[in-house]
Order: sequence, then structure tokens, then C-alpha cells
Amino acid sequence: MERCRTLLEYGWSGLLGDFSGAVVAALFALPYGLAIASLMGLPPALGVFSSIVTAPVTAALGRNPFLIGGATSVPVPFIATAVHAHGITGAARLSIVTALFMIAFGVFRAARIIARAPQAVLMGFSYGIGAMMLISQLETLFGIVPAAAGKAGSPAAQLVAVLKGIGGIRPVPLLLGMAVIVATTLTSKWLPRVPAPLVGVVAAVIIARTFGIHEREVGSLNAALPSLVHVSWRFSELLDVLPCALALAFVCSVNTLMASRVVDQFRVRCGGMEIADADAELRAFGIANICAGIFGAPLSLGSPARSVAVVRCGARTALANLLHAIILGVALWLGSTAISHVPAPALAGVTAWMGLCLLDPGVWKNVREMSRTDASAFLATAVSLLVVNAAFSFAIGCFVYLVRLCARTGLAILHGRGASSEVQVTPGAA
Repeated sequence: MERCRTLLEYGWSGLLGDFSGAVVAALFALPYGLAIASLMGLPPALGVFSSIVTAPVTAALGRNPFLIGGATSVPVPFIATAVHAHGITGAARLSIVTALFMIAFGVFRAARIIARAPQAVLMGFSYGIGAMMLISQLETLFGIVPAAAGKAGSPAAQLVAVLKGIGGIRPVPLLLGMAVIVATTLTSKWLPRVPAPLVGVVAAVIIARTFGIHEREVGSLNAALPSLVHVSWRFSELLDVLPCALALAFVCSVNTLMASRVVDQFRVRCGGMEIADADAELRAFGIANICAGIFGAPLSLGSPARSVAVVRCGARTALANLLHAIILGVALWLGSTAISHVPAPALAGVTAWMGLCLLDPGVWKNVREMSRTDASAFLATAVSLLVVNAAFSFAIGCFVYLVRLCARTGLAILHGRGASSEVQVTPGAA
């Protein structure tokens, strides 16, 4: 097995491959973590800390040595709603309960069932998140004052509020944000192995310094270990968070298992290795996310982009995962001052770019080729996420399939009764 390589077999080449993969993964995770945490309403440093605290756990307990975890866009609508309602305490409570559900899924070997979640619902959820990420950054990109944009609840309401204040657009923040989007897009297209979001942020910082642009900045970052979040566990609070946590755990589990599958397929092309144990992977990420949740950090999920980049760079063991966390910690500790001066429109550009990536126009070609049920589930999930909330959108998408199942069952029963009547009447008629 890969995990059982001897030190002699590993050698300096193995160490160099793991270190190279770790550096690339850390460079990918740094701007992503800052942007995702800001989008959730959490301190930006917590988005990076999520990778730092969970990587040792997933490296030690996970079965896929190259599955790199960190803050991703999947939990954004859930966590953002919790932060808006109850602050960082609400986010910590939701994350911990979600992690417990993920552990339960792994203990009861539910991975094979979770992996069969309707693909159309997942596509609709991903598409809705992309639209939400883009809409949420319009205020910062357009430079609209908060009073004009308002603090509307749903993304659809936020879009309406931004459109009402469209007359107050300022060109400077829009220039910085567009510079990030353009630089990131070109880098990802021409240099796929280079951390494109980091290139975009650096380009925006250079433009701001060259032309003396002074925009709102990320602000001071606490590079020290964050303090534990005191979470109350009253029965009413726990009961209130259970439905949302269950839906989030299901979505997070699907995302992690899909990421693990992508990495496995890539590893097979690169030389053939054992397929990871999905149930053990869920348990590992569940335990890791409890560790992150008690600090109020975002949930850590498997990232296909970072994981595949690690393999491409020659990583050979789970040490790459651990090293990427160490490099992130050092970068946050030594570079917190420089990161604090990154213009806010630059991070907004990173988030908007991630949203645009999820809003893939090619998805609509797949929708046109879907059955009516799949297309309805896709649209219902995406629209309801923008209009209502994440938990409702996932439920309504699955409800479409429940309606189809009930309709088919009803038709089968009616058809069976009709056939039975024909069989009973035919002999008498003869």
C-alpha cells in the first residue's frame, strides 16, 4: 500500500514531490480561504485556519492520501445564513452538528447511498451557489455604499437592492475586481498548474500600488490560534439547527465523495492505486470539522482542484496534505501584514470569478438534454436557493423526484387494478 512505503523507497524524490504539491495546494488555498470566509461573514483568517486545523486529521485518518481539504463554496449559503442570524456562535453550532452527521453517515456506511444523490439537484445547487457568489460581490465590485445596496436577506433581494443603487457605481473598485477576474481567467487557461486566484490578487495589488489607489482593505488578520467559541446547546437551539445541519451534511458528504472519486480516477491514470474507503473518508472529515467548528472556522471539504494539482506536482504520500497546512500556517504568520493590505475589491473579484466558474454556460446544454423531471429539479433547486434558502432548495429539488415516484407508483397501482379486472371479467364473458 501507498501508506506503507519504507523510508528507503520514499527517498528525497518522494519528499520533493510531496513538498512541491504542498506548496501549490497552499498557494491555491490562501486566496480561496480568505474569500470564502469573507463571503460567509466570518473573519477572513478563519478560512485559511480551516485548512490548517483539519489537514493533520484528514491526513492521519483519511483513506485517500491526496484528498486535500479546505474551505469551499458548498457550505456558503448555509453558514452565511447562520452567521447572519446568530453570529459566529451560530456558524460553530451548525458546523459541529453537521460534522456529527457526517461521522454518523460514515459509521452506518451510508456513503453508497449518498453517492447516488440526484445529479440534477447537485447541478442546480452548484449553479445556484455560483449565482449567489456573484450577486453577493456586486456591492463591493460596484463600490455601492451599503446604505444604497441594503442588507437584504436572499440573493434575489440583494440583486434587486444593488440594481436600485446602480447609479452610484464607482469605476475604481470595478477596475480592480475586473483585473482580478481577467488575470485569474487567463492564468487558469494558459497556466493551469499555477494558482490562478493568487495571480489575480497580486495583479490587483500591483495596480493599486502603481496608481495610488486607496480602497477598503481586508484589514488586520489574527495570525495566532483563534480562541474557542462558546456554543450553547439548549434543546430549542439544537432542534432548530438539525434540519439545516442534516441537509448540509448530505451536501458536504456528496461533495467530498465526488472529490475523492475525481482524485482516484486521476491517480488511476497516473499509475493505478487502491480506491479509497468512502465511509472512512466521511468519518475523517467529520472528525476534522469538529476540530474546525469549535474555533468557528468554516467546514473543510475535499477540493478536487487542489487535490489534482497536488498529484500533478508529484506528491506521493499523505505528507503533502500535512505540509500544505504547515506552509499555510507559516504564510499566515509571516505574511499577515501584507495580506491585510489586499484591497477588498480584489477578494471580491476572486469570489466573483469562482461564481462565474460555477455558472458554466455548458450546463444549459445538459439541461436541454435532461428529462422533464431532471430539468425541473435543476431549475427548482437553483431558483429556490436564490429566492428562499439553501436547505429549502435542496429539499424542493429532492421533492420533485418524490412527486415523480408517487405518480409512477399510483399509475402502476391503477394499471394493476385494471389488468386484474380484465382477467376476472374475461372468463365470464367467454
